[in-house]
Amino acid sequence: MDMRSFYASAVLASVLLAAGSAIGQEKLLIGTDATYPPFESLDASGNFEGFDIDIGKAICAEMKAECEFVNNEWDGMIPSLVSGKFDMVISSVSITPERLKLIDFSDRYYNTPPAVAVSKSSDIADIQALAGKTIGTQSATTHANYAEKHLGQSELRVYPTADEYKLDLANGRIDGAVDDVVVLTEWVKSEAGSCCKVLATLPIDPVINGEGVGVAVKKGSTLRDRLNAAIQAIRSNGTYKKINDKYFDFDAYGN
Repeated sequence: MDMRSFYASAVLASVLLAAGSAIGQEKLLIGTDATYPPFESLDASGNFEGFDIDIGKAICAEMKAECEFVNNEWDGMIPSLVSGKFDMVISSVSITPERLKLIDFSDRYYNTPPAVAVSKSSDIADIQALAGKTIGTQSATTHANYAEKHLGQSELRVYPTADEYKLDLANGRIDGAVDDVVVLTEWVKSEAGSCCKVLATLPIDPVINGEGVGVAVKKGSTLRDRLNAAIQAIRSNGTYKKINDKYFDFDAYGN
């Protein structure tokens, strides 16, 4: 081989290797609000944990991307995504018509209904008995919108985080709370939530609750198709079921 050809081949191989390495090292930032167990929270060491976190890691593995979770307050989540603070959001974000005006979503990766929790000592026996009572929920969520529309005879009190409404319900400062049925069910099983019980699961409102929870991305993001392929892959290869069964005794994907 001519030495010039040899060196040219070596240079080309180096360039291709570097390009391949760069692709393999793609880094994506994922926004999440780690105050929403069992979907996303921080453990005692400050590490992210939860169903959404594990799903996010599995999706990134399928996409062969290095991903880093970024903790962000819920109220500023969508504006932060739009401004480019991170590449996507995996934080139990429901796919709703209103949000689709601002951002895009992957296909859903779970779909669970809202519910109402009350104190175990409460005389509230059904949803109708919430009329005139004070209900807490997290602000800027589908659950707040749901309560405003369907529980309008109650006084609605919104909180920046789920932890805050839980504390007020446990201490008797509000009469009930609306959130995802899984979040409330897991909370009432815990020591902190032993004060309370899930009163009822609420019917999904397609306009408010949307078609389930998806990965949120900026409008027009090329990540959307890759995310959909990754979600389909983990559903097909059993990874999704392993994660699901780690947290739940039912299929969170829904119908």
